Amino acid sequence: MKHEITRVRHELRRRSLIVRRTEFVTPRMLRLILAGQELAGFTSLSSDDHIKVFAPGEGGAVERRDYTPRRYDAGANELTLDFALHEAGPVTAWARGVKVGDTAEIGGPRGSAVVPHDFDWWLLIGDETALPAIGRRVEELLAGTPVTTIAGVTGPEEEQLFTSQADHRAIWVHRPAAQATDPAPLLRALETYAPPAGDGFIWIAAEAGVARALRKHVVEVWRHPAPWLKASGYWAIGKADASEKLEP
Repeated sequence: MKHEITRVRHELRRRSLIVRRTEFVTPRMLRLILAGQELAGFTSLSSDDHIKVFAPGEGGAVERRDYTPRRYDAGANELTLDFALHEAGPVTAWARGVKVGDTAEIGGPRGSAVVPHDFDWWLLIGDETALPAIGRRVEELLAGTPVTTIAGVTGPEEEQLFTSQADHRAIWVHRPAAQATDPAPLLRALETYAPPAGDGFIWIAAEAGVARALRKHVVEVWRHPAPWLKASGYWAIGKADASEKLEP
């Protein structure tokens, strides 16, 4: 069936891995490359899959947060995770302090929603927390596929370059980190975008209130078909470990 989204469940496993390398993609985006025998059988079929990263919290508690598998290289036995350093939560603090050789505990992904490559065009919108999923999607699209990304970051130093055979156009929206909960900057950029002809898939992820406002514009102003849209609140202001899927 054309444009059919397939949902796949995975065996839920917890894995103990080793930090093989660390690097900064940008000043506020930290990349960890993890490895280990327990990566055998790891499966991530969609660019916006989520795994849990476990880290020590206060009083011996274990904290957990969702992160996108940025890249999995079975040949090199490496899993890449990107951490947006936009807040000072326990898992972010762990990532900041981690060293090569340290242990990293992860779980999942629980499942994948696989969007087919048969759309005529793609539009991906998000903030810093969405960039790992955006980058992975852009890099995995087929050669020549038109894709536009609209991403909010704090400045030009936070812009990323994605290597892809797709026909990629990047629109970077610069705004202070304090405005990450204000939908206006991304909405202004969205309002200047004219959807191409044909069938398109639109993907949105940001703070929950921002994602909700962007989704409303796409649905109510553009009348974009709801089945060809996925919008998620990757985080919510004032709430720890909060995410929200915005239903069609």
